[in-house]
Amino acid sequence: MKRLRWQILVVAVTLVIVALLLLSQQPVTTITLPEAAPGGIYTEALIGSMGRLNPMLDWNNSADRDVNRLIFSGLVKFDSRGLPQPDLVESWGVSADGKVYNFSLRQSAVWHDGQPVTSDDVIFTIEAIKSSGSLFPQDIKDLWTQIEIKRLDDKTFQFTLPEPFSPFLDYVTFGILPKHLLENIPADQLPNAEFNLKPVGTGPYKFDRLLTSGGQITGVVLTVNQEYFLGPAFVEQVVFRYFPNSATALDAYRQGEVMGVSQLTQDVLDAALQEPGLSVYTSRLPQMGMIFLNLNNPAVAFLQDANLRRALMLGVNRTVIVSHILKGQAIIADSPILPGSWAYYDEIEKFPYDPEAATQILNKEGYVFTAGSTVRSKDGQPLAFTLVHPDDAIHTQIAAAIQADWALIGVQLNLQPVSYDALVNNHLATRSYEAALGDLNTSRTPDPDPYLFWHQAEATGGQNYSQWDNRTASEFLETGRTAADFNERARLYKNFQVVFAKELPSLPLYYPVYSYGVDAQVQGVQVAPMYDVSDRLALINEWYLVTRRALEEQPETAPTTAP
Repeated sequence: MKRLRWQILVVAVTLVIVALLLLSQQPVTTITLPEAAPGGIYTEALIGSMGRLNPMLDWNNSADRDVNRLIFSGLVKFDSRGLPQPDLVESWGVSADGKVYNFSLRQSAVWHDGQPVTSDDVIFTIEAIKSSGSLFPQDIKDLWTQIEIKRLDDKTFQFTLPEPFSPFLDYVTFGILPKHLLENIPADQLPNAEFNLKPVGTGPYKFDRLLTSGGQITGVVLTVNQEYFLGPAFVEQVVFRYFPNSATALDAYRQGEVMGVSQLTQDVLDAALQEPGLSVYTSRLPQMGMIFLNLNNPAVAFLQDANLRRALMLGVNRTVIVSHILKGQAIIADSPILPGSWAYYDEIEKFPYDPEAATQILNKEGYVFTAGSTVRSKDGQPLAFTLVHPDDAIHTQIAAAIQADWALIGVQLNLQPVSYDALVNNHLATRSYEAALGDLNTSRTPDPDPYLFWHQAEATGGQNYSQWDNRTASEFLETGRTAADFNERARLYKNFQVVFAKELPSLPLYYPVYSYGVDAQVQGVQVAPMYDVSDRLALINEWYLVTRRALEEQPETAPTTAP
């Protein structure tokens, strides 16, 4: 028996050795995998014209902001969820009371001319923002006037706020200017400085040259910044060419003159989708279409009834508005906080089109039809009011659709078209309206703070156009804009959204979307919610046109046959 066990052991060891030898001699297949490599030129058609390539002067020119996004860097940037991320600064800290912010600049950050970025550049830029020469809105200038700025050393500085303000980081995304190139130019002469045509920044791309034709600027050429603090981008050169509208830009794409179109408006979107080589990307804009209801107008006191407002919400067919009038270029809205934001509450109550449920609510509230009337009334008062709306084609169609929807549930809506300026300044701002169709625009403010639009303190003179006076919601908003912890803020804003959905002080309709096109040969393009239209270029460092082959060896698998 002992001899037999030894023989079995020898045979087993021999089989293991043979198997290992066979595996070591198994054929190896070499495959190649494409990966991003530096090189290539990307040319994009920008809708608009060039003004000045200076972040102090681009507030009202989106085409300039697109170019400046690549040339200049801010202290902080925001990701697709609206969370702050380091940009020119490598870190920051906030005091326990939420009033003191300390920032540290990246040691490796240099200007395109090779000079180091310092705290002096930051302080110089803020002084430029506050000056009469900048185009920043007055409220931002006023904010910076109240903040104490202290230089700690070449790479660190401190901001002291008069009171805690959690959305403060929204206000440090401005492009930093080089003091060593601009300090001798008076602030009121900055708009005429030669710098605006030959800018020097710290961003992923450097200004190369302007393209001109017939004495007009037709484009701008940027080259990759090899010294960029996050590493050089893959695409070697980015060329922007200016076009008056999306139609001419799309024609340029068809002619092979450009590889991308910065905006595909509704009139060309269908044609763009038919282009076999063009990838169309769509992203949510920082806007919301809404029916504002004046809750403090005695002429329409019935609008103070939350159940009536719920019936009106259920009686609007928003799906038809989005799919037919807006041609799918919007998302149905349910919350006053933008979807995609870290503060958005996905489980908020939704309001599908349900005219039967709306009718039941109105019946329960005592609104009835009188003989020979198609308009409901209560205590002899007809359920009728006026909707002021912008006189453009889209808003006029939306207003007419709402009018028809509410007529089906016995609500009479009278329409009053006005210019958009008149809507804002003569009706919303003065609170002299009953209902109004308009848009809330929160561009360039990624922080979701909805205080300005819904807090009771903003009902008079502020932007709480509905004059919603809800103490519970206001307390959530007050604490939310002072709390430093994102989890705590998210909880507070979730509670606010729940109250909003219950009360419906105004009726959310849709979030518009933005469409742009990039040729399919451009790889690495990603879509994310936008807080400004230039955000479509936020990840351009990851775009690539050229690939190289990376070798990878894999053992060949022996063919198998079916039993």
